[in-house]
Amino acid sequence: MTHKLEVTTPSPREIAMTRVFDAPRDLVFDCWTIPALLKRWLTGPDGWSFKVCNVDLRVGGQYRFVWQHVDRGDMGMTGTYREIVRPEKLASTEIFDMDWTEGEAHVTLMLTEKDGRTTSMTTILYSSEKARDGAIQVGMADGVAAGYDRLDNLLAEGVSAG
Repeated sequence: MTHKLEVTTPSPREIAMTRVFDAPRDLVFDCWTIPALLKRWLTGPDGWSFKVCNVDLRVGGQYRFVWQHVDRGDMGMTGTYREIVRPEKLASTEIFDMDWTEGEAHVTLMLTEKDGRTTSMTTILYSSEKARDGAIQVGMADGVAAGYDRLDNLLAEGVSAG
């Protein structure tokens, strides 16, 4: 069963995205933190693929993602992990190479599990309301929804981290 992505704006600088996955949160957490799994779903809309996917999963460790589109070229992002509570919370910063969001954003992923289903809530705190609104206007929610649909397919395969 595919669940729908809910997108809200809980404050003038935040976007919150909530989605249910039919999988245990340990596995969903692995899909967010293990490069071999990330590369299979966190690619956004069709036409994009990972060129670089590096993860140093420790507090203070960095991640570096570079996506490539056949027509649009590369889009890179770097972040630093601020808090890791496996398998329920992942807090980090993020900033795009071409900084269209006016500075670093703070991202918090919360995973809760009930009856074998995991609810994922990602909250992004931007530097300004203008940056938040810009993210909404470029279609971020569509890209996230496409990625989450891929994550659903990956989880349905019974993928494991091992």
